[in-house]
Amino acid sequence: MFTIGDFAHLGRVSVRMLRHYDAVGLLPPAHVDPSSGYRFYTAAQLQRLNRLLALKDLGLTLDQVRVVLDEKLSVEQLHGMLSLRRAELRQQILADESRLRRVEARLRAIEREGAMPTDDVVVKPVPSARVARLTATAASYGPEDIGPVIQPLYPELMARLERAGVPITGYGIATYEPAEGDQVLVQAGVTVSVSPSDSYDFEVVDLPALASAATIVHRGPMDDVDATYQSVAAWIEAHGYRQNGFAREVYLNYGDGDPAEWITELQLEITKP
Repeated sequence: MFTIGDFAHLGRVSVRMLRHYDAVGLLPPAHVDPSSGYRFYTAAQLQRLNRLLALKDLGLTLDQVRVVLDEKLSVEQLHGMLSLRRAELRQQILADESRLRRVEARLRAIEREGAMPTDDVVVKPVPSARVARLTATAASYGPEDIGPVIQPLYPELMARLERAGVPITGYGIATYEPAEGDQVLVQAGVTVSVSPSDSYDFEVVDLPALASAATIVHRGPMDDVDATYQSVAAWIEAHGYRQNGFAREVYLNYGDGDPAEWITELQLEITKP
């Protein structure tokens, strides 16, 4: 048998918590010395302690932990529960990191308020482009809603192009259209040189040429693209132009390596009012 201190060390838990688990009936010691009051635990009780701690990490209350432990879940069942929780935590971490990047981008935008970009914005015509694309709907035009929608579209599009034997001939180009309410149609495309065909499980369309577009290069992940959009929007207004519709996003270097190295050109169609 192990003393409470030894058992706490083996289970990587505090003596105080072991006493609490004893008090609530979750993990009573195997033996209590009547004269000294010392608590003793067996090695076999480590299995219950490990499961108790794992279930707590799943977010269960101690009352819920007691129910699960009394049901005597198999190793496979417990492993499945922990694996699911691990996936949820990883997704939460990714979401939190994305939210942090957006907050940092907002702070940078606030810091740059009143500073007008000069050399950053280039006005130029944009030629038409033939793209293969998939379309889905996002809840809004915000990066927090666009990202989770557009990111899975590109791997799916690549897989469909490969199955169809259609080669990619240029950059990825994302376009957007307004939908019902605040919703936005997200169109993930890549340039191709094939003709449209009903045999494809994707669209092949021609994006129209833009006679005049204000373009700016965004560096880094798209989670913090708002600051770049705000810069070019301020430039458009200051120079007496009007923006027509949503921007096109041309992915010059995207999806591989360090996100800080990703490069996207934003193309916003403009006209003189």
